[in-house]
Amino acid sequence: MALIRLDALCLALGNRVLLDNAALQIEAGERIALVGLNGAGKSTLMKLISGEVQPDSGIIWRAPSLRIAQLPQALPQADDRLVRQVVSDGLADVVAMRQAYEELAMRQDNKAMRELESLQHKIEAADGWNLEQKVERVLTRLDLNPDQPMSALSGGWRRRAALGAALVQEPDLLLLDEPTNHLDIEAIEWLEQVLLEFQGGVLLISHDRSMVEHLATSIVELDRGILTKFPGNYSRFLEQKEALLEEESRHQAEFDKKLAQEERWIRQGIKARRTRNEGRVRALEQLRRERSQRRERQGKASFSLDEASKSGKLVVELEQVSHAFADKQIIDQLDLKIQRGDRIGLIGPNGVGKSTLLKILLGDLKPDQGEVRIGTKMEVAYFDQLRDSLDLEKSVIDNISGGRESIDVQGRSRHIISYLSDFLFSAERARTPVKALSGGECNRVLLARLFSKPANMLVLDEPTNDLDVETLELLEEILMGFNGTVLLVSHDRAFLDNVVTSTLVFEGEGKIKEYVGGYQDWLRQRDQSALAKAEAQAAVEQKGDFTKQETVNPVAAASVAKTTTRKLSYKLQRELDSLPAELEAAEAKLEALQQVCADPDFYNQDHAQVNQALEALQQHEALLERLMERWVELEAMQE
Repeated sequence: MALIRLDALCLALGNRVLLDNAALQIEAGERIALVGLNGAGKSTLMKLISGEVQPDSGIIWRAPSLRIAQLPQALPQADDRLVRQVVSDGLADVVAMRQAYEELAMRQDNKAMRELESLQHKIEAADGWNLEQKVERVLTRLDLNPDQPMSALSGGWRRRAALGAALVQEPDLLLLDEPTNHLDIEAIEWLEQVLLEFQGGVLLISHDRSMVEHLATSIVELDRGILTKFPGNYSRFLEQKEALLEEESRHQAEFDKKLAQEERWIRQGIKARRTRNEGRVRALEQLRRERSQRRERQGKASFSLDEASKSGKLVVELEQVSHAFADKQIIDQLDLKIQRGDRIGLIGPNGVGKSTLLKILLGDLKPDQGEVRIGTKMEVAYFDQLRDSLDLEKSVIDNISGGRESIDVQGRSRHIISYLSDFLFSAERARTPVKALSGGECNRVLLARLFSKPANMLVLDEPTNDLDVETLELLEEILMGFNGTVLLVSHDRAFLDNVVTSTLVFEGEGKIKEYVGGYQDWLRQRDQSALAKAEAQAAVEQKGDFTKQETVNPVAAASVAKTTTRKLSYKLQRELDSLPAELEAAEAKLEALQQVCADPDFYNQDHAQVNQALEALQQHEALLERLMERWVELEAMQE
């Protein structure tokens, strides 16, 4: 069933065409990833779908009573609101109707009674009387503490609360604009699972290729104002897109060749012009019009890195380094040696201490204990995820060159406009204040600033946020070809896999362990290590139990050991503990109803009473089924 349909949609901002006769249909249950270059108009398209923006022309059809919820790109404020209030704000219109109902109920005049009746119908249509139950279900499902203030939550938990405000609306279509920003890997994987279980339609904008690969049932590309739908996951899209671009290039080459031939013919001598065909002239004019209307594909970013002279072989070495903040141990007795050419990724939850470790490695922070030796000839370039190094009031040019017309890059002087064009900034955009740029454009400014200075060590703190996929892939190529040292903090799993040679994983309580390879390599090594520990533990237990005759399957023992370490949250455990009693009561009630309906004289009663009893029987059967499903679900979460 179609949820929404766009037909012949056109929208332009000034002289920039964002949509040109675009068409799209979203079906129930579809999970669509919307891709395209930064500035192509992806976020604007979402605003069109949600109704925040109106098109210049075209039709937007929405299914009757379609419910659309949106997870905004910006995080909720870290203020004094409680989590319960933030989630309830998703039903702000229902809350307002109930408040108005309570106020009207205090009055006794006829007008108030008529308004009260109308308002009651609206509340019932929105299932507004069950508002508290809806909020409680979402809080439990997302494992949120309802009485915790937003100011006490990390970015990942605030994002979870914002998702709760969207899900409590029970939407048919969920819109998500860069939902993984500010989330660590654990939170991203949790979000993936929630979206996989979501029964409605999903339209997703994300630079996280791993998330798109796991979630998307189809990809929609916004390119030069046209929406093109590709069935399948992201890998399949790349294959189809490459074939499509090859076909487009071949057609354009044939068109340009024909146009050149006709232009040569029209420019022949007087004798040829006397005999020329007027129909052929008109055809040439049409070819010229088509060529002038062709919208060229936006160029790719084409920046490169200015490498400094080689650093010493030893970049930095830590011996028994420990550091703590208040009562929290950030680093505990870390030994680490980083050599020239290493590309190291830092993996761990938000707030675990990755930035602290970077400051110690760079010599900006002295640890509480241990020794830090920093190598020689270090030229460090730092990418700051918070963009603190940018002056928002100044233009892009002033942030990069300090107002100068030219800049020295890779040993030669380049005009600043020419240099910024490598990062997809037009002359007009280069003179724009940074505060007016999108998130992706701000990150490109940081990259332009980073790569304008010679460096033999790059420290990149979340460089992938808001960048389009093509710029991400180019950045990957540059980093893989860089001969210096790279320290990378990122929650982009694909980016880590493609760039780093080893990972430092924060495993809790200050323990940091180094693994060879990227994110997927760490997962394999971690699982193998856990399995080996479980096998060893099983062997010890079996050896110590002299009365035990049968052998223990080590894989089964590992599974048991792994299972025993899984714990439910307090709320979920309490729900699981209460389910057996609820199931027993539901079964007893259902059995009583079944006996009533099985009585030989049951259908001799009044018709209304028969229908009422049958309806109650059906409701209790459904209730028992729901309770059983929930019990199985919670039991499975412990496995």
